[in-house]
Amino acid sequence: MKIFIDTANIEHIRQANNLGIIDGVTTNPTLVAREGKDFTALVKEICSIVDGPVSAEVMALDYEEMLDEARALSRIDKNVVIKIPLIPDGLRTVKVLSREGVRTNVTLCFSANQALLAAKSGATYISPFIGRLDDISHIGMDIVRDIKAIYKNYGFKTEIIVASIRHPLHVLEAAKIGADIATVPYEALMKLVKHPLTDIGIQRFIDDWNKMKVEVK
Repeated sequence: MKIFIDTANIEHIRQANNLGIIDGVTTNPTLVAREGKDFTALVKEICSIVDGPVSAEVMALDYEEMLDEARALSRIDKNVVIKIPLIPDGLRTVKVLSREGVRTNVTLCFSANQALLAAKSGATYISPFIGRLDDISHIGMDIVRDIKAIYKNYGFKTEIIVASIRHPLHVLEAAKIGADIATVPYEALMKLVKHPLTDIGIQRFIDDWNKMKVEVK
């Protein structure tokens, strides 16, 4: 399973990329707004750090405007993937971009039926938001299982990005299901690395080693 980092914070992206496990980056308008930087410049900087797909979202909702914006974003860098909302005009836009060879990440997916339509439109990636489904008392991972089964049934090449991840258990479940990608916030990513028994074990090794050095003297 590939791991993307879900943030627009440059420092967090650098730190995560230095771990050597990051395959790409996803952003959204909310994450970008938090940084208070020029959008184009921010996307360029992210692309200079991570050699992998970098999702940049269009803000237009009209088909023609969406298409123009998507084409402009795709010219920023070869690694830019255009994030398109799962609405009727969005599906139309994805279809055209697919024919033009522009990669797309269809976002705000909350049902397997939506994911089916996105795949038929030629989406490169589909992003089911599992955390937001959990928030309204649905089992978010169920949608990932359904999408996985549907795509397997019909041989769709669209990759599943498990999005709106809240905690490490979401990452574990995504991997067990066989999702192609999990896009993980920085805080959750750091929690994946940590385990209290690892810390206890390291401290015990250090303490025992220090005792040995004292005894040798």
